[in-house]
Amino acid sequence: MSLNFLSSDDPAALSIAQAGALLAGGQLRSSELVQAVLDRIQQVDGVIHSYLRHDRNAALAAAQAAEVRAGQGRRLGPLDGIPFAVKDNIYTKGLATTAASRVPQRHDPALHATLVGRLQAAGAILVGKLNTWEYGTGTGAVHFDLENPPARNPWDPRHFTGGSSSGSGAAVAAGTACFAIGTDTGGSVRLPAAACGVVGLKPTFGRISRHGVMPNCWSFDGPGPLALTVEDACLVYEAMAGHDAADPASLACSVQPLLPTLNDGVAGLRVGVVRRLDPADSVEPAIDEALNQTCDILRDEGAQIRDIRLPLAPAEFRAIALPINRSESFSIHEQDYLEHRTLMGRALREKLEIGMYIRAADYLAALRQRRELVARMDALFDDVDVLLLPMTDRVAPALTDEQAVIDFTARSAGSPFSLTGHPAVSVPAGFDHNGLPVAIQLATGFLQEARLMRAARVVERHFSPQPRRAQVVSQSTSSVHSPV
Repeated sequence: MSLNFLSSDDPAALSIAQAGALLAGGQLRSSELVQAVLDRIQQVDGVIHSYLRHDRNAALAAAQAAEVRAGQGRRLGPLDGIPFAVKDNIYTKGLATTAASRVPQRHDPALHATLVGRLQAAGAILVGKLNTWEYGTGTGAVHFDLENPPARNPWDPRHFTGGSSSGSGAAVAAGTACFAIGTDTGGSVRLPAAACGVVGLKPTFGRISRHGVMPNCWSFDGPGPLALTVEDACLVYEAMAGHDAADPASLACSVQPLLPTLNDGVAGLRVGVVRRLDPADSVEPAIDEALNQTCDILRDEGAQIRDIRLPLAPAEFRAIALPINRSESFSIHEQDYLEHRTLMGRALREKLEIGMYIRAADYLAALRQRRELVARMDALFDDVDVLLLPMTDRVAPALTDEQAVIDFTARSAGSPFSLTGHPAVSVPAGFDHNGLPVAIQLATGFLQEARLMRAARVVERHFSPQPRRAQVVSQSTSSVHSPV
């Protein structure tokens, strides 16, 4: 197996923490870092299609402002001068949001997501809008029928990125953004992270504001960071998290910092291991090996390991989630469907048509089952501190294998924690024999992100002591997205 890593001499290869240290010490200027990311977009995005649009001039102007602050000793924090991008269902003033759709958008162009405002207030520099499944949703299938090509996996562009935050996973893996923000309704942050070999955090439901994010399913939607390292994900989370009165689901309780305890280890932590997503199914050997290695790693670090079973198989969680997700999506997007369904891609159209025919009785029954499952998961987290399980049962499939792409999503473990609202993180765990990323998933109780990321940091330290971005072998200087 030969892996093609982006050269460590390229500033776009740096983690947030590495770049921040160089910026703070004067060894790197923000304009140099932003230019390196813009160069990466020019070099590789004609292959991986991570962006739909970017604003070069605005990003460089923001970098100049960051340099002025740095020169005056007024850096705003570890994200000051760091370039990032957001999924194209997150509204941004001055940079169009289309949700990867031909459907005319109805939102106020002045709408600016709270999370974007908070990141910019911390000094982070918005570069552009990232590819996504249409409306950030769908059936899991990729039909190649949208205006823009689907994002491709930087480790092998013939392969799937996961979704729906497809461009977010690709951008972080390839260095076309230092970090990215996606949204997770059924695994849509964690699946692209797993497929592309980066860290993807779904925080506790309500921990990060959804104000200014196109809704998909009120009951499950939640933004989250995708980043090169666990530390980077923590830095981004801390900048975004916190109460927002503009989001009715936003939690009012204070935010627990993650960084002070990040390297405290897992000694004494009770870890429950779910070895099979479905007892009747197998997982690919590379996934199984990564899970076993993770058990050994955590045990060697002092954690208590025991096998455990989820209250239901992930497929059963998904069966409960689907009526809620589909019916709420149709309720949200009914007007667009009725007026513009011929402009929609097949995956979005089919999802909304399913939602249109879900009975109120079935929706309410699913909500009742969800409440029962939340209680059962809470009871499980009384017995264990952290759950360890495969994120998927396979590595990213070929993008042109329609059924394998559908199965990658449908047979993943994304849905359980979206359904119950518990925090979960996808952590890279090496590569398979073809050089495709392998990942594991960790989950924990409500508002226990600090515990979760401590465990993730231990896993990362063993599998990825020096996390690297992908070189992208089939480079192209052509670009299919539109710079502003």
